[in-house]
Amino acid sequence: MAGTLVLPVALETTFAGRTGGRHCKSHGTRRTPSMLAMSLNRPVRMAAFVGLRSVHSFSAVRSSNFRSTVASYRFSRRGRRASFVTRAMFERFTEKAIKVIMLAQEEARRLGHNFVGTEQVLLGLVGEGTGIAAKVLKSMGINLKDARVEVEKIIGRGNGFVAGTKYRGEFEERLKKLMEEIKQSDEIILFIDEVHTLIGAGAAEGAIDAANILKPALARGELQCIGATTLDEYRKHVEKDPALERRFQPVKVPEPSVDETIEILRGLRERYEIHHKLRYTDDSLIAAAKLSYQYISDRFLPDKAIDLIDEAGSRVRLRHAQVPEEARELDKELKQITKDKNEAVRGQDFEKAGELRDREMELKAQITALIDKSKEMNKAETESGETGPMVHESDIQHIVSSWTGIPVEKVSTDESDKLLKMEETLHKRVIGQDEAVKAISRSVRRARVGLKSPNRPIASFIFAGPTGVGKSELAKTLASYYFGSEEAMIRLDMSEFMERHTVSKLIGSPPGYVGYTEGGQLTEAVRRRPYSVVLFDEIEKAHPDVFNMMLQILEDGRLTDSKGRTVDFKNTLLIMTSNVGSSVIEKGGRKIGFDLDSDEKDSSYGRIKSLVIEEMKQYFRPEFLNRLDEMIVFRQLTKLEVKEIADIMLQEVFTRLKTKDINLQVTEKFKERVVDEGYNPSYGARPLRRAIMRLLEDSLAEKILGGEVKEGDSVIVDVDPEGKVIVLNGESGLPELPTPAVAV
Repeated sequence: MAGTLVLPVALETTFAGRTGGRHCKSHGTRRTPSMLAMSLNRPVRMAAFVGLRSVHSFSAVRSSNFRSTVASYRFSRRGRRASFVTRAMFERFTEKAIKVIMLAQEEARRLGHNFVGTEQVLLGLVGEGTGIAAKVLKSMGINLKDARVEVEKIIGRGNGFVAGTKYRGEFEERLKKLMEEIKQSDEIILFIDEVHTLIGAGAAEGAIDAANILKPALARGELQCIGATTLDEYRKHVEKDPALERRFQPVKVPEPSVDETIEILRGLRERYEIHHKLRYTDDSLIAAAKLSYQYISDRFLPDKAIDLIDEAGSRVRLRHAQVPEEARELDKELKQITKDKNEAVRGQDFEKAGELRDREMELKAQITALIDKSKEMNKAETESGETGPMVHESDIQHIVSSWTGIPVEKVSTDESDKLLKMEETLHKRVIGQDEAVKAISRSVRRARVGLKSPNRPIASFIFAGPTGVGKSELAKTLASYYFGSEEAMIRLDMSEFMERHTVSKLIGSPPGYVGYTEGGQLTEAVRRRPYSVVLFDEIEKAHPDVFNMMLQILEDGRLTDSKGRTVDFKNTLLIMTSNVGSSVIEKGGRKIGFDLDSDEKDSSYGRIKSLVIEEMKQYFRPEFLNRLDEMIVFRQLTKLEVKEIADIMLQEVFTRLKTKDINLQVTEKFKERVVDEGYNPSYGARPLRRAIMRLLEDSLAEKILGGEVKEGDSVIVDVDPEGKVIVLNGESGLPELPTPAVAV
């Protein structure tokens, strides 16, 4: 019986973003160290049987310098990328492989064991297992120059190994021929990528699958086998087959650190520079490793960092290959001039045609000059940098922003002005509530310049106050103004989570329950849009278990869903609204009127705020309140503030009627009537909206349906001496009306 050789080797996965880790398996041995040394004096061939789906081949060039680069591997199929793996990475996961080998030699186990890596890491990284092999050979005192590992024969191609097996027994016959060929030579190591696919492969009614065919040969030590799979797939498939599992010894391959990823990217730099015909700055490689680790949480290093530099190279090359913007504008003008010239010739206006011809020639010369200038600049960059334009750190930042929606680029001048004027802009939609607007603006500015804690959300607030004072409106305005649109606000009505069994909807149902595959309402929304405002409306109505779940979001900026995936909340702004303490605000608000000066109002507000916070401390647990950045108490709305809000709501009606080509205006008397009926300190601005619906929208709807108001009409709404709302239709005689305070 041929002995087996422990030689853990891992091949690279596909280039375009595979999810899942790389893990290695190697088979135990009954040979003595001297026998191993003798066998390794000959060339070692590797047969690659890759996942029943795809086949790779590679040539290996091994270096005896273990200080920085242990080995470099070059794929020959479709120009796969090379990988340079540092010594520090090998130290972590080769020790166990060597121990397994020595135990196998000393104890001469009756059954061999194959190394099975089960860590979800090292996506697409080349040379992990081959590097282990080199380390193993060196630890045994074998000269690396005398031991060659090469793919000499490819077994299977894509789905071809299973494809075409129409009749029962064809697949088994094909696999047995493979096994016989491997048994005849001690120099072949069988590598199986996605080894979990062996279970069930080729199985049909009355037939056995590939795993059961291989088990006897593995048990007798007739095959030298290495496999690769992920932790989830290993647990899901391999562990369920104890007979297959005990024939493999797991070796976990960890994800490289950021520093190790930087070294890997430096090793890959040359190939990508040649491919894209440009250069990468060292800062861009460092940024790719750091930013991908910080902002892309659902993939692994170095795969996500490699994809970053690849896409950045493509975009930079495309940008330099394009015609300058100014030349494109001139080309549009040239086409129009040529068209006008031809029309002038057809109309026998030769004087005009001559002028247009001169302009045409002038534009052609300008376009040619711009294109030549662009080519010269690109040529100069190529000559100075050997391989073309440069990929800078800003290019990497731009790619990360486009992938995640998170602004990681440096703050521009326009954005600086936008941030500095944030309070002024928010106050256009949120009337009053200076404390809340200032607190929100401060937190966004801190986060944007990079001063916030990297392990916590952008900010976390609880807005306390009576209904209708602008708590939810402030969150909407913030999402629209700075986060891009109101769709950037994830809103959760906590009245839907009042029962214990509804809490699981936030992170997803447990396995075995309905809705498990759908994910959680909160976690899925944040995974899709990690840069957003998360609004927990009326938080006091939630079940106490919700607060337990939110503790880790507030403190660590993360939450694990029902599928075990960690969702990143570090780029979200958390806002919780509550009506706790509204009775205290209502009682204290009656004392704040127009007859008090600003100092007295601030003093009264301070007393009310302290009372509300005390009431919140009685309602919420200390560990929850202690994790919040700030507790903000909203004031009651004054009648003057309600009038400003009325202008905003009326402007919304004006805008809707504009789409129907109806020009609407209202008089000051009508505004006062709306404010009088819509002002209620206990209910905030919501009664105002109802008053506008009743007094304005209902009257207009009747006039439109009756044909009195049609498209193209100008309409004025007024109040007669008896207080009745009247709608006038006419083109002239309309009084001059003030413009509403804010246009929405």
